[in-house]
Amino acid sequence: MDEREKYIEAGRIAGTALKYGGNMIKVGASMLEVTEKVEEKVLDLGGEFAFPPQISLNEIAAHYCAEPDDKIVFRKGDVAKLDVGVMIDGYIGDNALTVDLGDNEKIVKAAREGLNNALKLVGPGVAISDIGRAIQDTITKYGFAPVRNLSGHALSQYVYHDSPSIPNFDTGDKTRLERGMVIAIEPFASTGAGIIFESSNANIFSMKQKKPVRNMITRQVLKEIESFKDMPFTTRWLTKKFPEPKVNFALRELMQQDMLNSYPPLPDRDGGLVSQAEHTVIVDDDPIITTKI
Repeated sequence: MDEREKYIEAGRIAGTALKYGGNMIKVGASMLEVTEKVEEKVLDLGGEFAFPPQISLNEIAAHYCAEPDDKIVFRKGDVAKLDVGVMIDGYIGDNALTVDLGDNEKIVKAAREGLNNALKLVGPGVAISDIGRAIQDTITKYGFAPVRNLSGHALSQYVYHDSPSIPNFDTGDKTRLERGMVIAIEPFASTGAGIIFESSNANIFSMKQKKPVRNMITRQVLKEIESFKDMPFTTRWLTKKFPEPKVNFALRELMQQDMLNSYPPLPDRDGGLVSQAEHTVIVDDDPIITTKI
């Protein structure tokens, strides 16, 4: 496969796993079980993880990943965002959807329609501010706020958030899309502030820099972390190989040595419900939405 074919295959697997996981999100289902079944699906289809599958509920816009012993079950009224990223030889497909388990279909539709309207504009020479304006106009038409400090992004080999960023509102940025760019467009709609913040208790990490480590426990865990090829990973993956106290000890030490980036859950500042929709697209005269199944 050439580079483009790898992007397309990664998108196909990501889209298939997303649809599979979305269909399992029902009242009473276990978040941990759904997450692990999505992971199994990605691997069964021949993909690697660009980042851990995440299911973020209600006011949390992104970056909630099931804990090793997660007890969360989906409840009536939940707004659940499933985000799945897959790679083939480092070439990434990134997509997300929202499942409404209550009476919030309007906000789900706002993000989804914002995405669809943005995708209609994609092509060489299009200003990214025009994409942001399309998303903003759509979401505000429904009476919601676009989340301003989350954005879409370009993708490149082993880089899941590359430049340029693809905003969810009109930033005035006249940077233009170029033929061959691969971008993820991901509108978020909020009933609240449309501003998210970093909370605490991250369980998603990635390697920031490498340094010598003396402690034997930390060295063992670090060797496993290095197998993730500098891509994001979650605590739960490590606890499949090591006891949880050992994992927590190693992560604490690696954070203290500034060797890891952490990605805590991102709730809306005012506690508003948040929805998300996302596709990956190859920019061309006839754009290819790689994650559309």
